[in-house]
Amino acid sequence: MRTLSLVAVCAINLGIGVRYCWLVRRGRISPALAMWVFFTVATVGSLLTYLGEGRYSPLDNILNTADILLVGTVAVWIALYGDRSTRFTRFDLGCLVAVTAIVIAWAVTREHAVAHSAIQAILVIAYFPVVRRLWRAERNTESFTMWIGLLVAPAFSLLSSQGVLATVYAVRAIVCTGLLLLLMLRAERRARAGQAQFAR
Repeated sequence: MRTLSLVAVCAINLGIGVRYCWLVRRGRISPALAMWVFFTVATVGSLLTYLGEGRYSPLDNILNTADILLVGTVAVWIALYGDRSTRFTRFDLGCLVAVTAIVIAWAVTREHAVAHSAIQAILVIAYFPVVRRLWRAERNTESFTMWIGLLVAPAFSLLSSQGVLATVYAVRAIVCTGLLLLLMLRAERRARAGQAQFAR
């Protein structure tokens, strides 16, 4: 089961990364750059605090480890090829201030479990820009394929996760991604309703 979990998580993340970068480059989606920058900072911090909490290896929290490469790559790709709507807004900058405050608190306390919990809060905050964007959007600006993959990967990672902190990381990812998928469905429904009204 452990081998299946490790291979599945890595394969899903690789597929997601390639597909997402291709969609960004083609202009098919306009993801929020701020969210991916937050993800990059938070996933690195999350893995470091996880490793500091016990005698674990990066493979014991494979989802967190694979996520670092995925989100870092996507963030750079969006910065290079995303359109103007993917840039930082005032709301995004406010979230960045909150993220920075949590990171500073972690640097001062050096409490691994507390820091890990705070970093999970960073990862929740990282969803705010895209949640706000989808809530206001008249159409869906995200990829269902990618976010469904990001829902399935944490489920597979639970088969090999070691320790409470790795489980918390995976469950947090499942809950946040599930909420985002619901908002994407809402945006799709709004787009269809708008088209129907225009056709009348």
